Amino acid sequence: MPIYVDGDACPVKEEVYRVARRHEVKVFVVANSSMRVPTEELIELVVVKGGFDSADDWIVERIGAGDLAITTDIPLADRCLQKGARVLGPKGKVFTEDAMGEALATRALLEMLRQSGTMGGGPAPFAKEDRSRFLAKLDETLHAIKRAKGRG
Repeated sequence: MPIYVDGDACPVKEEVYRVARRHEVKVFVVANSSMRVPTEELIELVVVKGGFDSADDWIVERIGAGDLAITTDIPLADRCLQKGARVLGPKGKVFTEDAMGEALATRALLEMLRQSGTMGGGPAPFAKEDRSRFLAKLDETLHAIKRAKGRG
């Protein structure tokens, strides 16, 4: 039951490491460039060279049912869900297959509005409440995966 972290812009990597240690779960931090991660057996940095989606492709090729992805990338979340994995956003949002169609459509609309200059900016700043919500959802999700596998 590894955790795959879309690492390039993830603001909750330290939280993932802490919870993964407690649950004794392997973490793959997948990124397009090198970054500092703890030197531990449970935590592995994977630097993927190539195009824009190469890190996403690496994750999707390996993730499976009972695994967990941490990402804000809606298309990556959709691809992981299609493989039977669970997906959490860094603010604690649980991605589900039921809500994915709407999320993809909203993403496309917002991108179109940004490109046309009608709307600017990006997501709201990351707040202390987001970190707290993420920690609770991460722990809850790992317990649910363990229960589903009959290990907890």
